[in-house]
Amino acid sequence: MNSKIILFIMLSTLSHIATSEILKNAELAVKIALKKEPTTRPQTITFIGAEKKYYIADGGLAPLGSAYEAPISKSLIHTYDEQGSYLDSTRAGFDNRSIYYNEKTFQLETITYNVSSQAGFAPMTGIFSLELNDKGMLTGKSGVISNFAPAFGSASTMPTFDAKNNVYYAKQERTNDVFVVDANDFQLKHTIKLDFKSAGVEHHDVAASFIAFTGKKDAEFILLDVDHRRFLIYDIAGKYKGASKLPSDLKIRSKNHFNGLGYSNDYFFVYIDSENEFGTYQGYKVLN
Repeated sequence: MNSKIILFIMLSTLSHIATSEILKNAELAVKIALKKEPTTRPQTITFIGAEKKYYIADGGLAPLGSAYEAPISKSLIHTYDEQGSYLDSTRAGFDNRSIYYNEKTFQLETITYNVSSQAGFAPMTGIFSLELNDKGMLTGKSGVISNFAPAFGSASTMPTFDAKNNVYYAKQERTNDVFVVDANDFQLKHTIKLDFKSAGVEHHDVAASFIAFTGKKDAEFILLDVDHRRFLIYDIAGKYKGASKLPSDLKIRSKNHFNGLGYSNDYFFVYIDSENEFGTYQGYKVLN
């Protein structure tokens, strides 16, 4: 495996050991203005430090298929450099919900809509690796990691990956539940109950399907409170630890309950559709 990737992972792991301080006001650190119109909806984003590139995945159901066209999603994955400059778009064929870099397998991976099969069976559904060439660009080729895995629960969940413990965290709609799914056998290990009462929120206030895993001690999770324009921070047991405010005039839409979210490179990204022609991903620093 590429030595620069291994070194980057080692340094990243060390940086996650210390307990983190919650910033009273989240700090805008990165902007990525989309240069290509999203296929359907901008779903999520990840960064590979060794490649110095961001990967932004659209989500969208595949056509039903016919004698002339296979039932493959038209959703694209867009590649940007670390300065936010557009490089390329690739049709990998997936209705993406989560995209992340797996530090254990050294692969870019995607989790599709309906990974749990809760909404019925469909092709190109599950967890897949995405091939990169030696320049960090997507080739359009992929490999199967897992097919349907009922343990993920909600069909629209946007799971996040914890490489240290080799588990996924899958936020469930209309509840405070986060399912913990083993990445070896894709079975449910246990359920984390987020403390909504101490945070002063109901399930309809916060992002329905996404919770960020930070890897930071005592501040392992960040949840976007859409209605109150703030980030809620939780520890690994679901205990509420505090909040970090977003700008009061930020135009967060109702769609941010369901998509346009991601956490990578120590930034929580929120898609703002009203900024620039095709919208902008804003990356916020929430923890010191």
